[in-house]
Amino acid sequence: MNLKRFFNTPTHEPFRDKKAERNLFARRTLVAFLGILLLTGVLFTNIYQLQIVNFDTYQTRSNGNRIKLLPLPPTRGLIYDRYGKLLAENLTFFGLYIVPEKTENLDRTLDELRYIVGLTDNDIENFKKERRRGTRYTPILLKPNLTEEQIARFAVSGYQYPSLDVRPYFKRYYLYGEIMTHILGYVGKINDKDVERLKKDEKFANYSGSNDMGKLGIERYYEDELHGTTGFEEVEINNRGKVIRKLREQPSVAGKSIYLTIDLELQRYITDLLSGQKGAIVVLDPKDSGVLAMVSTPSYDNNLFVDGISSEDYKRLLNDPARPLYSRATQGAYPPASTVKPFIAVAAQTENVITQNTTIFDPGYWVLPNTTKRFRDWKKSGHGYTDLNKAITESSDTYFYQVAHSMGIDRLSDWMKRFGFGMPTGIEIQEETAANMPTREWKQKRYKRPWVQGDTISVGIGQGYWTATPLQVAKATAVLVNNGKVNTPHLMKAIEVSTLKPYEDPLLYPDITEAKQSYWDAAKRGMYNVVNSALGTGRKAFAGANYRVAGKSGTAQVFSLKENEKYNAAGLKKELHDHAWFTAYAPYENPRLVVTVILENAGGGSSNAAPLARKVMDYYLNQRLPQVEKYNATIQQKEDLPQESEQINGR
Repeated sequence: MNLKRFFNTPTHEPFRDKKAERNLFARRTLVAFLGILLLTGVLFTNIYQLQIVNFDTYQTRSNGNRIKLLPLPPTRGLIYDRYGKLLAENLTFFGLYIVPEKTENLDRTLDELRYIVGLTDNDIENFKKERRRGTRYTPILLKPNLTEEQIARFAVSGYQYPSLDVRPYFKRYYLYGEIMTHILGYVGKINDKDVERLKKDEKFANYSGSNDMGKLGIERYYEDELHGTTGFEEVEINNRGKVIRKLREQPSVAGKSIYLTIDLELQRYITDLLSGQKGAIVVLDPKDSGVLAMVSTPSYDNNLFVDGISSEDYKRLLNDPARPLYSRATQGAYPPASTVKPFIAVAAQTENVITQNTTIFDPGYWVLPNTTKRFRDWKKSGHGYTDLNKAITESSDTYFYQVAHSMGIDRLSDWMKRFGFGMPTGIEIQEETAANMPTREWKQKRYKRPWVQGDTISVGIGQGYWTATPLQVAKATAVLVNNGKVNTPHLMKAIEVSTLKPYEDPLLYPDITEAKQSYWDAAKRGMYNVVNSALGTGRKAFAGANYRVAGKSGTAQVFSLKENEKYNAAGLKKELHDHAWFTAYAPYENPRLVVTVILENAGGGSSNAAPLARKVMDYYLNQRLPQVEKYNATIQQKEDLPQESEQINGR
C-alpha cells in the first residue's frame, strides 16, 4: 500500500470564495496604484520645486560648489626719482600656497612640509594670521621665497598634497636700501589692525589675495594709488579643489607709478656726507618747495621689513642708541636756536615793534625789567651798539631778547605759526611731528602753570619751550626766500595715470601778505651778511665760493645753564653737547636750493653745520646742476626731433 499517496490525498475539498478574493485583490491594487500615484505626484512636485520654482537658488548653490572666484591681486605701482631712476620695483618670487579647507590633516601636513620645503615656526605663525583674515577656499601663502631646491623637493612629493600649489608672486624691492628708507618707508604684511581699518574704510574687498600694504613713508601715504585694483578669475574646480578650467577673468588694474621730487644722486651724496653722524639735511627747491633731498642718519635697510622682520633684527634696531628707526628730518624736534632770528625780524617789523634802524646797546646780556634776572648773550663781551642788520649778521641774542619782550608771546607765537612752526608742514609722510610752538594755553595745559615774562625771552632766540624739525626750518626759509609765499613741502613730482599728472599744491596754509617787501629784504640782507660780512658767523665756511649765499647759523642748547654757570663741552657727555644748525639758500640773486642742516650734539652751527651746507651747495650748483641742465636740454631736443622730422616729411 502506498502510504505517501494515502496521506497526501485530501479527504475533502475546502470551500473557497473566489469573488471575495477578486474583490480583495482589486482593492489592494487600487490602494497600491493610488500610493504610487501619490508618491509620483510628490516626486514630480519636488522636481518642479527644484527645477522650476527654486531653480535659481539651487543653481547658485551648485555653482558655488563647482565654480570659485579667485582674486587676482594687482601689481604695485613703481616709484622713481625726478629723473626716472627706479627706486622701488617688484621682483618675481615663487611661494607655496595652500587651501586649508581642502587639506585633510592640516597639522600633519605642516609638520611634513618642515622637511620638504623648510617650513619654519615663523612661516606657520604668519600663515595662521593670514588664515584668520582670509576667505574660505582662497589660497594662502604658506612658504614665501622658495629656492630652486625647495621647489624641486616639493615637485617630487607634491602629488600627495592636492591642496598645495607652487605659484609666482611679486615682492617689493628697494634698490637703494637705507639711502631712501626714511622717504619711501616700506610695505609689510597686512595685520589685524590693517584689516580693521580697511573694513572701516570699505576697502577690504580690494585687498583679497594681497599680503602686503604700505606701512610707512611714501608707500603708506600713496597706498591707494600704488596698490591698484584687485581683479578676479572665475574657475571650475573638482571635488579636490583643483582647478579644471578657467571660465572667465576680470583682470586686475596695476597701481599707478609715482615720480618723486628727489634727486637720487644728491640724496646719495648727502648720505655719504653724513656717514657716521647723527643728524639730518633737507634740501628744497625754493620755487615750489619740492624736496630735492631729505637725509636722516643713521638709517636702516627697509628691505628687512618686506617679508616680515625677524624679532632679533627688530630688537637690534629698536635698542640701537643711535635710533635709526627715527627720521630726524621730520620727527626730530630740536630748539631751532638762532636760525629763527630772520623770521622774527620780519614779524617784529610788520608789528611796528622795530625798524631796520632800531638800535640797542648789547653789553653781553639782557636784564628782565623790574628784576635782576639776566639772560646771557653767546658773546660774553657783547656786540655793542646793534641795529637789526648787525643783530642778524652777528647773531646778537641780546637784541632778540628785547624784540621778544616787546612782542610778547601771543604775537610771537601767532607769527611763527604762519612761517610753519608748531604744525605739520603738509609733506606726504604721516610720520611727521608738529614739534612745539609754545603758547600760554599750551603751558597751562602741559605744566598746569601760567606763562610768565621770562618764558618769552628764551623763545626770542629759538630756545626755551620752542622746538622745530629740520623740515620746518627749511620750509620757513623757503617762505622767506619767496617773500611770504607759503608752498607745501612735497615729495611727489608727478603720478602716472594715462599720462604724467603733475603735483598740485593743496595750499594748506595762507601766504603772509601784510609784510612789506622792505621787511623781507632786511631779513635777507642780514642772512647775506652772515656769510659774506667780515663779522658774519658763517663767513669762514663759505670763503671762496663761486656763488653768493645767504644763511643763518644756530647753536641749540640741550639743557639750560644756571645764571653763573659756564658751558664746558669737554666736561659733558656727548649727548649733552649743543646741536648745530645752519639754514641757507643760494644763489642769492636767483635761489635754486634751500639747505637746512642739523647735527646732533656737534657743537656750534657755524663751525660744524655750515661746512656741510657749503659742500651740499658746491656739489649741487657746480656739479649736479650742470648735469641736470644738460639732461633737460637732451630731453627737450628728443621731444623736438619728431616734430622737425614731421615738418621735413611734410615738405
